[in-house]
Amino acid sequence: MTSALSDPTLERHFKGHRDTVTSVDFSCNMKQIATGSMDSCVMIWNMKPQMRAYRLDGHKDAVTSVHFSPSGHLVASASRDKTVRLWVPSMKAESTSFRAHTATVRSVNFSGDGHTLVTASDDKTIKVWTVHRQKFLFSLNQHINWVRCAKFSPDDRLIASSSDDKTIKLWDKNSRECIHSFYEHAGYANCVDFHPSGTCIAAASTDNSVKVWDIRSHKMLQHYQVHSGVVNSLAFHPAGSFLITASSDSTMKILDLVEGKLLYTLHGHQGSATCVAFSRTGEYFSSGGSDEQVMVWKSNFDCVEGNDGVRLQHKTAVSLQAPPASSTARFPLNSHPSVLQSQTSEPPEHFHRQDSQSAADTQSCSRSGSHSRANHSHTYKNPGISSSATHRTQAQSLQQRSRREQAQSHASDGGVPPGLANTLEHIIGQLDILTQTVSILEQRLTLTEDKLKECLENQMEIGLHLQRGEEA
Repeated sequence: MTSALSDPTLERHFKGHRDTVTSVDFSCNMKQIATGSMDSCVMIWNMKPQMRAYRLDGHKDAVTSVHFSPSGHLVASASRDKTVRLWVPSMKAESTSFRAHTATVRSVNFSGDGHTLVTASDDKTIKVWTVHRQKFLFSLNQHINWVRCAKFSPDDRLIASSSDDKTIKLWDKNSRECIHSFYEHAGYANCVDFHPSGTCIAAASTDNSVKVWDIRSHKMLQHYQVHSGVVNSLAFHPAGSFLITASSDSTMKILDLVEGKLLYTLHGHQGSATCVAFSRTGEYFSSGGSDEQVMVWKSNFDCVEGNDGVRLQHKTAVSLQAPPASSTARFPLNSHPSVLQSQTSEPPEHFHRQDSQSAADTQSCSRSGSHSRANHSHTYKNPGISSSATHRTQAQSLQQRSRREQAQSHASDGGVPPGLANTLEHIIGQLDILTQTVSILEQRLTLTEDKLKECLENQMEIGLHLQRGEEA
């Protein structure tokens, strides 16, 4: 990926909590940041340097989750004291409290319209409430262990929840039924989040992994094994093209979902990075840690130039809309990437830029910039898809990248006149488009064959049932 991407920069640094920071969220207008902590307090940090922070005292035990309402006029907080509080984020610290569960409340989340709340608890339940008068609406009860997280989908039709029972469940808000369960085999998910398009979910797991699932086909789209510790939190960039994670290995990772690779590793916290969140525009993100500190970073994702010359901006919606079942043409499925480190320079104080390459690419690529960077090579494997169409897609992608690099190399070395180089590059681009089109057609054909096979099997099964019925 040819990138005009600038490195993330640390903009603000807040100190005020007296214990681990457990949760962080931005207001819609970017004027305030809310944080919760094991010190039982909610803090409201004002982005203007001259304005003081507000300490909101009221909970009798650790605050586990905070979330701004869509309007920014309220902050909801969940606590180990089994209550949820709704705060007016001002100096007066006005709040209303209600007992939400019979055990620790692990998470709280506003719906997109701001009218309802969903809470998750150690009492193994998920509950939905009205914001006005905090009226209980209904409960979701199929988890068999602590529920760590519950969130509304962008359109408020679904709820995703993660639990210590090693499942991630999708619920239909209207029917109040569990429509699908994703299973974690090694650990359980600490955090789950919806992609801005509403078509996918991502989960941060105790087995040090990050997984992305398609909620329509119920297939795993991507699998990242980039942390050396438990992944505590994650958040999608509002454009949908990046995912940020926070881990007990003290780092945060920024993942490029379009390329399916690790983009940055950020070092800032002395101890576990416990929570992370993007601002509503994606211009900033904030993190909290066991070092009691809150950091605000500028993402600098304003412009990213892809291989096809298209510039993605943070305001551009990028959707993980891969065709159902087995397509990996645009968003490759990545499983257990083995990292081969070849450090070429001393890493900067706060972060490293990760330049991922395919295992088939044997040349190490070094980039010059204002910061020293550690270059890594990543090998991605895909256990979930074994179709020939998928393998051809990956091979063709490597060939396309190789052809572009060769054309650019010849042009820069002066071996080819600029006019001819541009013509060749245009031809290569057209060939790439044809290759991608053929790949998509192959995948659709494979999908059609699978569906036809499924229909035939169903017809045979129905025929057997009818035959048995006649014999009986």
